[in-house]
Amino acid sequence: MKFLDEAKIYMQSGNGGPGCVSFRREKSVEFGGPNGGNGGRGGNVVFEVVDTLNTLIDFRYQQHFKAQAGMGGMGQDRSGAGGEDAIIKIPVGTQILDEDKETVLADLMEVGQRITFLRGGDGGFGNAHYKSSTNRAPRKSTPGWPGQEMAVWLRLKLIADAGLVGLPNAGKSTFLAACSNAKPKIADYPFTTLHPNLGVIKIGEYDFVLADIPGLIAGAHQGIGLGHRFLGHVERTSVLLHLVDCTHDDIVEAYRTIRNELKEYGCDLENKEEILAINKVDALGEELAEDQANILEKAVGKKVHRISAVSQEGINGVLYELAMTINKVKRGPQEDEAFDP
Repeated sequence: MKFLDEAKIYMQSGNGGPGCVSFRREKSVEFGGPNGGNGGRGGNVVFEVVDTLNTLIDFRYQQHFKAQAGMGGMGQDRSGAGGEDAIIKIPVGTQILDEDKETVLADLMEVGQRITFLRGGDGGFGNAHYKSSTNRAPRKSTPGWPGQEMAVWLRLKLIADAGLVGLPNAGKSTFLAACSNAKPKIADYPFTTLHPNLGVIKIGEYDFVLADIPGLIAGAHQGIGLGHRFLGHVERTSVLLHLVDCTHDDIVEAYRTIRNELKEYGCDLENKEEILAINKVDALGEELAEDQANILEKAVGKKVHRISAVSQEGINGVLYELAMTINKVKRGPQEDEAFDP
């Protein structure tokens, strides 16, 4: 199944049904009076969050959603039936945006959550509604109220506990494949990953969801490259795992490039908990890899893990620290519990 995280759709709620002009007609009742019923209410447009979807690909094939109109009123004081709702099923973590793609109209993050987005038009009144002491035989009725129309953008932001960030070809997809059952595309060239991938990590008694997004490059926050569109998928993570290719000519600059893009993107990404690791240490050897780690530690002032996603060297230590950090963030400011891997 292809991954799609943005889609534009067009919606219309149902029109209300018209009221009816009718009079009671019986042989034995000379002046039966009005008995025209009211029209039915139009159907609503409803968004429902389900756990059976993880992409917006369905909206590539269907962009128009229209609720059913209400039925017209009938004689013998019979009101028209209400129109059926148009229920739009969306995955967890979907935002509904205005046409400017900036104004967030709704943010749906829980399975089973339902919101009525567009209400159907009210039904019109039949002539029985206008009967009064001075107007015993009204011939007046009203049409139903029109429904609402609107075009919106849907944007999916994955719900993951941790996010993988780094320059293209830093080994993020290889890392995800090495520690989960995810099967991302892996190749030895930049931008192999063209859409986010999710993997469930199980380590000891802990499990969490890790998101791998396409690699970032300088200027990504301005829309350069592939990363800008997908940075939203790590907005809701508890911690970021920053992978740096230790074979890079300037690993400090590589690290700072990503940190700058996170800062410029906003949404408090630069303030998230970060675990830093240099990858592909098997390509340099132990001594050179240690030198690269020391250079990076001295420049950024934080612990640097040394790992190899291919040989799985050092992966467990990173995973345990990820699990510990995720639990700490979820507990909030409470005192950290003992962590025993």
